[in-house]
Amino acid sequence: MADMESFREAVTAWAAGGPPAPARELAERLSVRAAVLLEGASDVAAVDALAASRGRDLAAEGVCVLSIGGAMSVGRYAGLLGPSGLGLRLTGLCDEAEQGYYARGWERAGATRQEFFVCTADLEDELIRALGVTRVEELIESEGDLRALQTFLRQPAQQGRPPGRRLRRFLGTKKGRKIHYGRVLVEALDPDRIPAPLDALIRGL
Repeated sequence: MADMESFREAVTAWAAGGPPAPARELAERLSVRAAVLLEGASDVAAVDALAASRGRDLAAEGVCVLSIGGAMSVGRYAGLLGPSGLGLRLTGLCDEAEQGYYARGWERAGATRQEFFVCTADLEDELIRALGVTRVEELIESEGDLRALQTFLRQPAQQGRPPGRRLRRFLGTKKGRKIHYGRVLVEALDPDRIPAPLDALIRGL
């Protein structure tokens, strides 16, 4: 049975130079109406976690949440999925430094509204500031990573760096850790402390 994961795989293959037909067929069969273009898998985990906490099933709503493997790929995906391609509504979330890639990607895809949301630094920075350093460290301990964090913080390169930046760097030091904590940090947020870009993205879908 076709599902949204099949559509994501078909789109990824298409973006890599594969045939368009599978993605086109699945988009019609699944009634896909919107694509959320995100820089990486950790962003997908965060978006999925927040949607679930609000009782939303985005796939059932025809929304494809997609990791594009970095902001430099956004033009390719926007062109395939947006007005000049499958005709889906485009939205997304990006780091502040990558805003230009998204703006140009939307423009080239013929999207009349540049409907994407920008994080200060990145989504991990937004989540750490929303929770506070102490709470993030508590969550790291509860997830069994306290010893790894303590070892990391003793490294000479981390001395003198702001606590939030050190935590951001730690989350990216092991494969899969950013993805795991993308979900963990979002699930720990109070409803009134959701970072504005992430909140606006979900509310707009």
